[in-house]
Amino acid sequence: MTEYIKYVDVTKCDGCRACMVACKSWNDLEAEPESFNGTIQSHETLTANTWNLITYQEKEMNGRFEWLFRHKSCLHCTDAGCEKVCPENAISYTDYGSVVVDYDKCVGCGYCVEGCPFDVIQLTHYIDENGREQRRAQKCTLCTDRLDEGLQPACVNSCHTDALMFGEKDEMLALAEKRVKEVKERYPKAHIYNPPGVNGTHTIYVLVEDPEFYGLPKNPKVPTSAKIWKDYAQPIGKALLGVTTMAVLGSMVSNKFLNPYHGGGDSDEQK
Repeated sequence: MTEYIKYVDVTKCDGCRACMVACKSWNDLEAEPESFNGTIQSHETLTANTWNLITYQEKEMNGRFEWLFRHKSCLHCTDAGCEKVCPENAISYTDYGSVVVDYDKCVGCGYCVEGCPFDVIQLTHYIDENGREQRRAQKCTLCTDRLDEGLQPACVNSCHTDALMFGEKDEMLALAEKRVKEVKERYPKAHIYNPPGVNGTHTIYVLVEDPEFYGLPKNPKVPTSAKIWKDYAQPIGKALLGVTTMAVLGSMVSNKFLNPYHGGGDSDEQK
């Protein structure tokens, strides 16, 4: 099966925010105005209705100050913590490698928020068709609906500097490796961010500083407890629940139809 990757080159991003606008527009996400916080960054962080964000950081490099931007969104981990901890199997992987939420299954428990090593997925409140307030998890889908139609993700399609690209895994990794070599003289710390602790991601970066500078964990991992829960405890628990349920139903059936005192047969007094 062909794997796909979104490639983010921070050395080409000029902070225009076109990707943010395209994401909001395509996914019909509500606007979230924030008070001025003394910086030019539009939002403090990602939310359930802001799925991608350009971060702005100024740093002295090579004797001068430079703005370093990062396109911040879901990385779509190959081994996703949010998917591991979801008790309702509402989070799954697609053939493209994207990690998506099934809104019909999501119960808004918030375990995924705690399980994400990148602090990406968040809960939103909404009113259902019965007028009741509900919660559900929302985040970037890598525009899976557009991919189904042979289109690029909306953010990639809007990028005028080719800081965002999308394609087959091998091709994108080759581009990233080539770019690191091109910028090494200017940015000695340049490297590819594709953390092995989550078996790699389907959004990779060319960074020019340590991951922590950009607010990224150095070596994110899915907690062992989450793996045990998803891969062992949950399946066993459901199996046991199934056995228990069948035992209870069997007992009810036996009592109703086979017990002579419940009308299922003739007692000695009835004979």
